[in-house]
This record gives sequence, C-alpha cells and structure tokens, in this order.
Amino acid sequence: MSLPTWLNLKIKSPHCGYKPTSRLIRASVPSKLNLSYTQPSECPNIPGPPADQNVAAIVFGDGSNSKLYPLTKRRSEAALPIAGNYRLIDAVVSNCINSNIKKIYALTQFNSASLNSHLSRAYSSARIGSEALVDVIAAYQSPEGKGWFQGTADAIRRCLWVLEEYPIVDFLVLPGYHLYKMDFQELLEVHCNNKADITVAVLSKTRNNDTELGTFQLNSENQVIAFKDNPEKRVQNSEQSIDISHDKFASMDIYVVNKNVMIKLLTEYHPMANDFRREVVPGAISLGMNVYAHKFSGYWEDMRSIEAYYQANMESIKNTKKAYNLYDKDSPLYTLPRHLPPTQITDAAITDSVIGDGCFLNRCKIRGTVVGMRTRVGDGAIIEDSVIMGSDTYQSGRLEEDMHIPIGIGEGSQIRKAIIDKNVRIGKNVKILNKENVQECNNEANGYIITGGIVVILKGALIPDGSIL
Repeated sequence: MSLPTWLNLKIKSPHCGYKPTSRLIRASVPSKLNLSYTQPSECPNIPGPPADQNVAAIVFGDGSNSKLYPLTKRRSEAALPIAGNYRLIDAVVSNCINSNIKKIYALTQFNSASLNSHLSRAYSSARIGSEALVDVIAAYQSPEGKGWFQGTADAIRRCLWVLEEYPIVDFLVLPGYHLYKMDFQELLEVHCNNKADITVAVLSKTRNNDTELGTFQLNSENQVIAFKDNPEKRVQNSEQSIDISHDKFASMDIYVVNKNVMIKLLTEYHPMANDFRREVVPGAISLGMNVYAHKFSGYWEDMRSIEAYYQANMESIKNTKKAYNLYDKDSPLYTLPRHLPPTQITDAAITDSVIGDGCFLNRCKIRGTVVGMRTRVGDGAIIEDSVIMGSDTYQSGRLEEDMHIPIGIGEGSQIRKAIIDKNVRIGKNVKILNKENVQECNNEANGYIITGGIVVILKGALIPDGSIL
C-alpha cells in the first residue's frame, strides 16, 4: 500500500496530559521516491522531529544471537521478505504510522545495506511538514567513539547527541523484526496514566514458541517488581496457553521510556551498559524507578528461528484472527510501491496461496505457498507449502555460459516445505522434497541447508537440472 497523505486536525488532548499531535487521515497517493539516506563519514546529520511531537520511535534493524541464518547471511533480520510483497520492518513502521507516531529513528548496523535502502526508498517521501518520517542512523565512528555499536543501549547512548536536542517527552523503543499489530497509543496512555519512568509491553498469555526475551514479574497494579532473563521455563507463544506463573509475563522487548530517564540511565547510572533489555531495564527496576507493564493479547511473532519465520509466512495465507492480518483496512501494512506489472498466470492451478506482484506462472501447480515478487515458475512445476522469495530484478539479455539456468523454478521441478531465497536458479526436474525427513543438515557449500525439516535454499544459489534434495 502507498503511504498516506496526512492532514493535521485539531483534536482535544486526552485526560492524563499525553497529547497526540494529530489524527491521521489515509488517502492512497503515488509515492515519490527520493533517496534521503547516505552513509555518514563520521556522524550522520539528521533533522529532528516536529516541535509538537511528544514521542519518537527508536527502531533496531537487527538483534543479537539470530537463529535465522542463512536468511540473514547478506541482510539484517528486519529486511527479511514476508508475505510476498513486504519486509518485516514494514510491519513495525506501519504500526507507528497507524498509531500517529510521526518520527522514527532506525538504528542499523549488521548487514544493513538492504535495510537502509528499503527504508530510504519506501519512506523518504512521507513527511510531516519539512521533516522526514523515518531517518536512518547507520552505525558510525567518531572522535568520541571509534568502535561500532556494542548493543542496543550503546547504540542509543551514541545517538543521544541527536535524540536529546529536541522537545520529545518519551522514546518508544522497538525491535524492527517482530511481526504484530499494536496501537501504540494504548501503550502510551498506560505509560502516562501511571506516570511511569518506563513502560514495558508484555504478552498477556504464555504461549507455544520459545522466546528468549525473559519474563517480568508484576504486582496487582501491573507494576514491574522483577525481571528474569532466559527463564528456565521458557515463555511460549501460540494458540495453546501454558501457565508458568500467574504474576509473570513474557517480554516483547518493547519499551516506552521517559526522555530524561533514558539520558540518566545511559549516562549516569549505567554508562557502560551495552544491552538495554538485560542491563538497563533491570537496573531501572533495582533503582526503584516506576516501571509498569502493558499487557498485549494480539498476534505476535518474534522471528527467532527459521521455523518461526516459515510458520509466520504460512499463517499469512490464512485469513483468520489467529494470523497476522494483511487485509485490515483500519490498520494497513505499508511498503515500497515498486510499480510492477500484474502477475501473469498461464493455465496454472493455484490454491490457498499468496502471490506477489510481477510473477510469471506457467502451467504449474501451486498450493499453500507464498510466492514473492518477480518469481518465474516453469511448465509442469509443483510447489507446495513453501516460501518463494522471488527475484530482485527481471533477467534480461543473453545468459552467460555458467548461467544457463535462469533465475526462477525450472520446468517439471517439485518443491515441498522449503524456503527459496531470492535470485535462486533452480533447474529442470529438480526435486526439493526432503523425502527422508532429515531434520538438520548443513550443506551450504552446495547452496542449501535443512533446519527443523525445512529445506532452505540460499540466496543466489544454483541447483542443477535433476538434483534431488
């Protein structure tokens, strides 16, 4: 979806003193793509948010200890494609847009080229007056700090010279690689009503995908009294609830932090802390600061494994309340408008699938599959229960001798329960079926791995004609 045109309307401020600056009115308009991001030589020169904006979001493009390799071999977690046309970062930025958060700072470091490009191209045209909606701050070195960002707390500390100059009351700290829909105004209202120094978002129920984000112990008024990282009984996330303790709740790694409190925590109380969740938040609790929790009951996936990423894509096919809703008109998902032609389908049988833009699907069978942009599928191919990321470009001109297999999926090939990364060349009559039900296998040298029984074909890999995986 194209970015909205925003009209500022005067509205009455709510009772606790927190005042959103305007109400959004959405109107689809063509987005002019003017690239605003450039890699800084020493320190980035970034404009501040509008003077009447009370909160700014700080979004991180990658996390520590990612289990999404090899999908993250050449990109950060937030840049991973999802549901055919989107990237994970789009879900987080869209939550901000739909919640009237009008200033977003994206702090990026690891494998950030793809993410930086996407953010700049997708959101550079969205402006509040003369100010950009999203500003990218890539990891940089300066006379005061010659190393790279050492963690989330260190990254914010290193960027305080930008963030503390402007009249912001609170910071909204967000991971850029989680998939969920949240109205951040509800979170901010809880923060304001409790006159909190920090408000954390937690899952209202414990569910069935392992998370490593720890648990908060709450009292009867939802005030945080303790934090435990990596608990022995992992908090779980799915439709089946599992009781760990009536007063302990899973962290979502989402925080609202008062600006002055943030500055004191990072520069006075914990000047050497690197990790915000593991060091700064527990430190604030031990100092007796007012730390409260906001319970969230909607769909949430933290994408901490290949299996979780695969399952999230599979659930995007289903139009149910238990999955991420791509078609919510009240909370749309925005991304880069690529102006691709419609997908061309020639005598193909497609069921229960999501098809991205600009594909060529020729006399094939596709079932229960996410098909990404510019995907080419040859005659007689059969694809089931898979994620096909597609291609970055259309292949044109004469193929070189060593590239006789074009980008896409060749004639007569069969694929089941697989993730095919971008720009992959799969030859004719290839079988990616994992018939022996191998659970773990590292064959990266030949362009693929298997994890959790899912075959993952690496980005740009070439799978010769007749191969069996």
